[in-house]
Amino acid sequence: MRLPATVCALLSAAALTGCGLLPGGEPAPRTVTVWLMKGSVSDDFLRRFTSAYEKEHPSVRLEVTFQEWTGIGKKVTAALASEDAPDVIEVGNTQVAQYAATGLLYDLTLESVRDLGHQDWLPGLKEPGSVNGAQYGIPWYAANRVVIYHKDLFRRAGVDSPPRTRDQWLEDTERLNRGGTKGIHLAGQDWYTLAGFIWDEGGELAVEKAGEWTGTLDSPAALRGMDFYRRLQELGSGPRDADEENPPQAEVFARGDVAQIIAPPSVATAVQERNPALRGKLGFFPIPGKDAGEPCPVLTGGSDLIVPENARERDAAIDVVAALAGDTWQKDLARTMSYVPNKTSLAPVVAGQEATAAMARGAARGRATPNSPQWAAVEADNPIKPYMTAVLTGKDPAPAARAASARITKALAG
Repeated sequence: MRLPATVCALLSAAALTGCGLLPGGEPAPRTVTVWLMKGSVSDDFLRRFTSAYEKEHPSVRLEVTFQEWTGIGKKVTAALASEDAPDVIEVGNTQVAQYAATGLLYDLTLESVRDLGHQDWLPGLKEPGSVNGAQYGIPWYAANRVVIYHKDLFRRAGVDSPPRTRDQWLEDTERLNRGGTKGIHLAGQDWYTLAGFIWDEGGELAVEKAGEWTGTLDSPAALRGMDFYRRLQELGSGPRDADEENPPQAEVFARGDVAQIIAPPSVATAVQERNPALRGKLGFFPIPGKDAGEPCPVLTGGSDLIVPENARERDAAIDVVAALAGDTWQKDLARTMSYVPNKTSLAPVVAGQEATAAMARGAARGRATPNSPQWAAVEADNPIKPYMTAVLTGKDPAPAARAASARITKALAG
């Protein structure tokens, strides 16, 4: 049957629209939905990025929604399994493995090798984003602990410059820990800091072999790391049976009689808010390592970007990830938010920011927690904390470490 010309015209227009074309022949704008975590970027950064990206890609519109960290695991898992998943999701760097275990993340290995400069990524972001040889998480930004110190107290003790080795650090802290000054406030259960000392000795929190994970706090290297922690912790007034939030480090340091704490640089802002007299008197240096000129490895915090397998605008989503993780916007993000950029080669961009530069030097040797999807179960009932308290209160380290390692092994078995 022959159709009237007007009907043919309507069908043709409908076909074009269905293919993403407007009547004038222009592509219909595609909307890329992005989930970012609250506080990760400033409103100003997001406006700049969105405006520049949409100008460069006129057929794309970005729809960004901020999410709360509380309860985000269940929300992301549900979104990945839905028919309406976001196209790009920011996740904590150590969360990638648990999301990859769902089988619902897009494998970005090709893009990371071909386009994104993977060989220069910070290890603490790159490694947890890689699961079974596939890169699911693209490093976005990092932050980590440094030593925040009271310059006046260092000067009074005759400590003229930050220590460059752990042995020198112990000597300096002992000199600081007298005359009413506490050399350091180091909580007895700060397992994040302990992890760095264990790694610096060549140990691990847990290791994987043939698909099975085993806790390794009882290895000789891990025990040496714990022993260094014990010696440092003794040179101050930190509680042996609590973590760094009990009491909050900022509250303790703000009193003005503590020479050092180990914390993210953002804690310095909270300290100065509590005690404005300390403004301009706080300095920062990387946690010293065993060897001069090589900082201690640090537990790297931060975020990776993932793309769901069923993202509706996958190609455009990958391009958005490439832009956010690319050098131009990495430099902007680092300057704007005082983050460590995702590549070691970009560290010079924060060279003029003392605190961020100290973070960047440590991040070059950064690590992440064991890359098991079950690691969250370890932290939920963390056996490392009571182990540390046991050692600090005089218990024999070896059997205490074996018991904690057994609990880690059980938790990682699922």
